[in-house]
Amino acid sequence: MASAPDIVTLARRVRDRDRATLARAITLIESKRSDHQNKAHQLVQELLPQTGNAIRVGITGAPGVGKSSTIDALGTYLTGKGHKVAVLAVDPSSTRTGGSILGDKTRMARLAIDDNAFVRPSPSSGTLGGVAAKTRETMLLCEAAGFDVVLVETVGIGQSETAVADMTDFFLALMLSGAGDELQGIKKGLVELADMIAVNKADGDNVKRATAAAAEYRSALHILTPRSANWTPPVLTYSALTEKGIEELWEQVLLHRERMTQSGERAAIRRQQQVKWMWSMLEDRVLSRLKSDASLRARLPQIEAAVAEGRLAATLAVAEIAATLGI
Repeated sequence: MASAPDIVTLARRVRDRDRATLARAITLIESKRSDHQNKAHQLVQELLPQTGNAIRVGITGAPGVGKSSTIDALGTYLTGKGHKVAVLAVDPSSTRTGGSILGDKTRMARLAIDDNAFVRPSPSSGTLGGVAAKTRETMLLCEAAGFDVVLVETVGIGQSETAVADMTDFFLALMLSGAGDELQGIKKGLVELADMIAVNKADGDNVKRATAAAAEYRSALHILTPRSANWTPPVLTYSALTEKGIEELWEQVLLHRERMTQSGERAAIRRQQQVKWMWSMLEDRVLSRLKSDASLRARLPQIEAAVAEGRLAATLAVAEIAATLGI
C-alpha cells in the first residue's frame, strides 16, 4: 500500500466483498502508524459512496446479561433471512491492567463460521474515543463490503454506551430479571438512551420473573421522556437460549426504522452523528499530538506537579499547554 492506486485496488476488493481484503483493510484502519493512518483515511474516503445503507444496531447490557448469546441468536436468525451481518465490539481496555473486558468472537460460535457474517472485536487498547472512532470506520468498511446489518456490542459500562448510541440507528438495552434490582438500568441512565429494553432468559422457571421485570421497566419508562417524539421504547422478554422472542426483537428494529425514516428523523440523526464523529476524531488527534510533542512531554511533569501542589491554577496550566501546542 505504498501508493494511491493500491488504495483504489484495496477499495475495489472490499466492494467486491473479499473477506480477506476486508480484514486487511480493517487492520490498516486500526494501525497507529502515521503512514497507515493516512492510507486509512484515503480508503474510507474512497469507499464513502458505498456506505450508509445498513441497519446499525447498538447492543448493550451489564456483563452476564447474555449479549454474545443474544447476538449469536439474532445474527443467525438474520443470516437465515438472507441478511449479511457484521458484528463489531466497542471494547476499551482496562485502564489499570490493559486487559480486554469482552471476550472474542469464539463466544459467537455459529456466527464465527457463518459465511454471511463477519465478527470483528475492537482494538485491544486505546482511549474510548479512539476505539469508538476505529469502530465507526470499521462499520463503514463493512457497509461498503455489502453487510446490510451492523451489530455493535458495547461492554455496558460507563461512556461506552453513549459512544455506541451515537454511532447506531437503534440502541437495544439487554436486562436480566431476578438480579435484586430490576431498575438498575434507570440509575445508570441507560434506559434514557435505549430504543428498546429486552429482558433476557425468559425461559423455564424464570419466565414469571422475566415478565415481572419487564412490567417494572415498562412502568419506569412512563415517567421518562422518550428520545424521539416518533417512538416509544417497547419492553420485551425473550430467551437467547431457546431463541423465543428473537424474531419479535427484530420486528421492533424494523418498525423503528420505518417510523424514523418516514418522519425524516433517521436522516437528521445520521447527519448529527457524522458531525460528532468529526469532533471526536479531532479531539483524538489533538490528544495524540499532546502526547507526542517532545518539548511538551519534557515540561508536562513539572506542570502536573505544580497543579497537584497548588502552586499553579489548572486554568493557567491548560493555557500554558495550549500555547505550547499553538492552539
